[in-house]
Amino acid sequence: MVRKSPKVSEVLPLLYLHGLSSGDFVPALEQFLGSTAGLSSATVTRLTKQWQADHAAFQDRDLSASDYVYVWADGVYPKVRLGQAHSCVLVLMGVRVDGTKELIAIAEGLRESAESWADLLRDCRRRGMTDPELVVGDGAMGLWKALAEVFPAARHQRCWVHKARNVSNALPKSAQPGATKAMQEIYNAEDRTHAEKAIEQFARTYEAKWPKAVKKITDDAEELLAFYDFPAQHWVRLRTTNPIESTFSTVKIRTKVTRGAGSPAAALAMVFKLVESAQERWRAITAPHLVALVRNGARFENGHLVERPENTSAA
Repeated sequence: MVRKSPKVSEVLPLLYLHGLSSGDFVPALEQFLGSTAGLSSATVTRLTKQWQADHAAFQDRDLSASDYVYVWADGVYPKVRLGQAHSCVLVLMGVRVDGTKELIAIAEGLRESAESWADLLRDCRRRGMTDPELVVGDGAMGLWKALAEVFPAARHQRCWVHKARNVSNALPKSAQPGATKAMQEIYNAEDRTHAEKAIEQFARTYEAKWPKAVKKITDDAEELLAFYDFPAQHWVRLRTTNPIESTFSTVKIRTKVTRGAGSPAAALAMVFKLVESAQERWRAITAPHLVALVRNGARFENGHLVERPENTSAA
């Protein structure tokens, strides 16, 4: 039995995802680790099977004791062939009531499909997950329709990184730097009132020439500014899906390897193992004590606590 060092457990999935067949692992690992003592192709095959079993167990675990207050959702396209054409990896990451971040679920699906997201969310509910307070994601996804069905109590926050990208794509290059700065004035505003004024200014500046770009902001204004009803210490994390994107930057690392990456189940298991490794380095959200207040019904206006829940009034 090979003793799996953290290095092997992190490098092996990367190599797999970038298209190496199991027979190519041993020389490739030698370049990374300097040694492959005892690591044969047969061992690699056993590891991949074990990781598929680990992923299956993870996707079936009980969630009833995991109280996710904030949830980030995204559909990520790793450089690997999955089961269906155009399919991606659907990811849910959450903040528990103690402020720690945790991977909730990772499955194959179609990013724009409400049914794909509904299947994933229904499965989470079946396993005991309750409505989060806020879900953060890209407006283009089928997530939102599914969320309204499965977790109707959750508030919606559109990801500003995705929104800024979509708005910029609707503008000529010459207008993009100014528009980017104008959007920063919106989501960096000190409170909702100033953010709404910044949206009005954005519309005045760009509506005459580029109404479609402006409509992308004004139509989603409520969902873009939802974060103002939560603690100011959490805003920077609640405005975007960056916690997912930064985790997957490792998975998307560029290589020159082009061969197929094996079965879709194995590929998905490898993505899971990479995220599992990354999770060990995730830090709790800033001001974690405020997460419990949010869950218990405390009211925040422009980031400030204005009303404590009754059961914590004496604290």
